[in-house]
Order: sequence, then structure tokens, then C-alpha cells
Amino acid sequence: MKNLRLESWQTTLTGILAAALVILSLNSFVIINPGEAGVLSILGKAGDGALLEGIHLKAPFISKVDVYDVTIQKYEIPAQSATKDLQELTAKFAINFRIDPIQIVEIRRKQGTLENIVSKIIAPQTQESFKIAAARRTVEESITKRNELKQDFDISLAQRLEKYGIIILDTSVIDLTFSTEFAKAVEEKQIAEQRAQRAVYIAQEAEQEAQADVNRAKGKAESQRLLAETLKAQGGELVLQKEAIEAWKTGGAQMPNVLVIGNDANSSVPFLFNVSNLKN
Repeated sequence: MKNLRLESWQTTLTGILAAALVILSLNSFVIINPGEAGVLSILGKAGDGALLEGIHLKAPFISKVDVYDVTIQKYEIPAQSATKDLQELTAKFAINFRIDPIQIVEIRRKQGTLENIVSKIIAPQTQESFKIAAARRTVEESITKRNELKQDFDISLAQRLEKYGIIILDTSVIDLTFSTEFAKAVEEKQIAEQRAQRAVYIAQEAEQEAQADVNRAKGKAESQRLLAETLKAQGGELVLQKEAIEAWKTGGAQMPNVLVIGNDANSSVPFLFNVSNLKN
């Protein structure tokens, strides 16, 4: 009986030791997956180096590993500011960022969890960066030059978050709104500008038409001058006679009953005859 009891105790002890060994082994290492980084703390004190992907040994029972997701994160954060012309401007940004794995230990010591990073660091810095970008331009410029507003915002936010170990990858302006009073003022201004542009166009059209009239008048005057010179020259009266006859023929006018054509030098026609006699 003693031997049986001894063997039973030995078996139980062996099982306890094996279980303890398994538990000890499982608590002696940690696996960091791709896209993660860990911070090893021993008795509450964080180590100096970050644990990157792979297997890492650790002291069992007295150590703890905090694992952070270092892949791209996305949060939508609202912001509000006054513009250069003291108009209220409200926006919502989609922030794409990731945590720098090299600075993960410092992040763990100062910010703690990812939720703290967003609420205590990214959100207030987004607000401040938007104030800087919006204050550089009027509310109208913030709308018409939206890309420039975003560019100023991106630069400011990236500079502010870099020292916290937060890498900004991209930002998007989801929404950009302003007061209804300003919306009405913009609409009225656009209508006034369209009317002004129409008035300028009408004035330019009138000016061009007036210039065309001047050019036509100059052309007519030049034509009359050349005709007068031709008529003054030798044989000019023949030109006048030919023009008159051509006008009667092609214009459909009635030939006069009496056509006087004299041989006087001052006359435009050289002889006289009765057209009615031709009809008889």
C-alpha cells in the first residue's frame, strides 16, 4: 500500500511540475505579429527598445508586453475656426496616420493607449492646425482655394505630430461649411459679377460696332475720293455715262422718255435724243 501511495504522489508531483513548466514556458516569450510593435515592461518599468515582429523572450510572471497596432489608422475629427475676415468656418477631416514603431516606447510612456493618442494629441492638434490654415485667408478664399487650405493644414499638422511619434500619411476634407448669411452674400455677389460682366461685354460690343462704322465711313470716303479723282481726269465723263447706263439696265429702272446728252466739256453726256421715238 505504501508503494502505491508513493507512486501516486510521485505521479501527481510530476504532473504538477510538468504543468508548471508549460506555464513557465508560455510566459517566457511573446510573439509580435506583422503590423504590430510591443513595449516590454518589467515590474512596471518600460524597457528602452521596441519589440518588433517576431519572437521575443521575457521574464515570466514579472513582465508585461503592451502591443500596439502600427498599421494605418483612420479617424474623422471635426474642427472649427474663424477666417481672416472673421467668418465662422467648420470642417471635418479624415486623418490617416500610423504610429512610428521606433518611438513606440516613448509613446507608451507619455500617451498610453491609442485612444489617448487620438483624443489627447491628434484631435487638439487638428483643431490648432485648422485655425492656422483658416486664419490665412478669407472664408471665400477658403472655399474657392480649398486645395491651398488643405495644403497649409497638412503641413502644420504633420509638423505638430511628428514630435509625438505620429506619422501623417494623408488627410481629406470631408465637409466644409459656413454660415447661411455668408452663403446668401456669396450668391448675391456672383449675380452682381455676372451682371457686371454682361455690361462689360455689351460695352465692348458697342465699341466694336462703332469702330466698324468708322472703318466703313473711312472706306466710303476713300472710294468717293478716288471716284472724284477719276472723274476729274480725262475721260471721266465717259465713266459717269457708263455708270448711269449700267445702273438703268441692271437696276430695273425705267429709261427716261428724253435723254439729254451734250458735247459740252462740263456735261456728263454728249448728245440728246427722244427715247419715245425709238418706241414708235
